[in-house]
Amino acid sequence: MLMNQVETALVNSPPRRWLQRYYEVPWMRRLGGPLPPEARVLELGCGPGYGTQLLLDRFGAGHVNAIDLDPAMITRAQRRLAPYGQRVRLAQGSATDLHATLGDPVYRYDAVFEFAIIHHIPNWADALAEIARVLIPGGRFYFDEVTALALATPTYRLLFDHPTENRFTAEEFLAELARHHLVVDGQYLTRRRGRYVLGVATYRP
Repeated sequence: MLMNQVETALVNSPPRRWLQRYYEVPWMRRLGGPLPPEARVLELGCGPGYGTQLLLDRFGAGHVNAIDLDPAMITRAQRRLAPYGQRVRLAQGSATDLHATLGDPVYRYDAVFEFAIIHHIPNWADALAEIARVLIPGGRFYFDEVTALALATPTYRLLFDHPTENRFTAEEFLAELARHHLVVDGQYLTRRRGRYVLGVATYRP
């Protein structure tokens, strides 16, 4: 589901970049550790590419495949990430069908990242199944998510557009991860009384 104009403006704003740089990425590193050398990484919902840049600069990813549903975001990301050359590949498409988006059914990743994207996906469990499918055994899924408790607040309902059915709590999200052999083992935290959940899961088939 594409973001509305208000959320698009927020995603492209300095406060959002500050949150990714000084909160989300440091906590992800603290919970999941650094990436292996020259890691192959997939980012779901890259937006304007700032998160992708942090994966390259702060996590030391060797190569990042980054996707987004919005072609305008891909255009923004292309401009931001042009200096990284062949270390980045951008594609427009859905997180629920990575083969159609990326065109390589056998490619596997050392890590998959998403910065508050999965709650936008109506069939979000299918996205988690795809994440498990493309991770190598022992690969890590770094996530930061908005739960049903936040989406039900007046602020979210007034300003943003999100799917209204089949939304998840933090507990339901973690349980669905486990169903796809994505094991968290306590490597997560919740914020604002369960409105947000951030963590790292390891793929153990």
